[in-house]
Amino acid sequence: MKKPLLLKLIISFCLIAAELSAQYPILPERDRARVVDEILEDRLTNLLPQLMRREGIDMWVIISREYNEDPVMRTMLPSTWLSARRRTIMVFYDAGGDKPLEKIAIARYDVGVLLKGEWDINVQPNQWLALANAIEQRNPKKIALNFSKDYGHADGLTYTEQKELMAHLSEKQKAKVVAADRLAVAWLETRSAKEEAIYPIICRISHEIIQEAFSEKVIHPGVTTTDDVVWWMRQKVTDLGLETWFHPTVDIQRFDPASFDHLRTFSKRPAQQVIMPGDLLHCDFGITYLRLNTDQQQHAYVLRPGETEIPDFLKKAFAQGNRLQDILTSRFKSGTTGNQMLLASLEQAKSEGITGSIYSHPIGVHGHAAGPTIGMWDQQKGVAGPGDYPLFPNTAYSIELNVAVEIPEWKKTIRIMLEEDGYYTQEGFKYLDGRQTEIFTIPRKLPNVK
Repeated sequence: MKKPLLLKLIISFCLIAAELSAQYPILPERDRARVVDEILEDRLTNLLPQLMRREGIDMWVIISREYNEDPVMRTMLPSTWLSARRRTIMVFYDAGGDKPLEKIAIARYDVGVLLKGEWDINVQPNQWLALANAIEQRNPKKIALNFSKDYGHADGLTYTEQKELMAHLSEKQKAKVVAADRLAVAWLETRSAKEEAIYPIICRISHEIIQEAFSEKVIHPGVTTTDDVVWWMRQKVTDLGLETWFHPTVDIQRFDPASFDHLRTFSKRPAQQVIMPGDLLHCDFGITYLRLNTDQQQHAYVLRPGETEIPDFLKKAFAQGNRLQDILTSRFKSGTTGNQMLLASLEQAKSEGITGSIYSHPIGVHGHAAGPTIGMWDQQKGVAGPGDYPLFPNTAYSIELNVAVEIPEWKKTIRIMLEEDGYYTQEGFKYLDGRQTEIFTIPRKLPNVK
């Protein structure tokens, strides 16, 4: 490659990078690491002791091998640890009273700045016996391990690790083993004050990407396909130095005979379609940034030649979707289970003449996160297990649902499918970066142009 061409490419890349960073408030990689570690230190020092006492656990043992990490352990690794190392063992012990939480690693080195390595291979060559000795010395009331029937997030202890651990524990300590699933879910779902402060801007970045994707900057009716928009979104996220936690989707509802049912929405989408005037577009999109995730679904309408407004029948249909959101979020109260919120909301929606489906879920360090499940698209009568888990404050949710609305003008039923991220505290529920209340138009209306 000739030097002038290389120089042009470098300059072009720098200009693009500068433009992107100016438009989106995204930190450089080193600053991200600093923020991640500050949040982790705060959570381990201040939040974890509260949660262990709330759940009545005085010792929590988490074990993983490299590249087969427990989902909980992944959230406890420092920013410079991209995986566990060999076998990583974390032990958290609450001695009670006003003593600080003891945080140790049965390893030959520290895990970050908070978990001190407590394995001298010259004294005890066997890592499992070193762990057993650490447990014996502290003699906890309970030894909580990550196994769970209801939550994959809390079921990270593998068969081999469990068998090895039990083989090295004394009978006295074996009798103390309990499931850590409630504690694991509490750790995963509860957001700290620092995380609450940064979450809205993460949702804003995700919203802005959707708004740009659903605009004339990306969509040329009659030319652009749904797949083109999907891959534009993926590329945009990559260019910003971020990640998506699932492959985005873009789909179309229009004046045609095709139905739009749940199965088509979730697993049997048609092949890419060319976007045309008169189409109602829908996307499902989420990003990962600073170890937190977004999950959003929004709509846009492609104006026909001569149209300047979205048809009233689509505006009214969209309003039903917003109303179902309000019905559900008004049910957010501490101690209420996911199933209780689901059934009460559907009953109220029915009484108001709204045909709705609710499949909302916690969000945070996972996209489909741990916490109370509020329906699934194919389980509208309740979800055994995760649906019976109660609501706790300082937790985040994706309010995901749809309403089916008969559209005589199109001679069919359409679905308004919405998803927005929100946060629950003792004061109530709030959206992290607002919610869509009007369908976008493609192209956008220009001021002073009629």
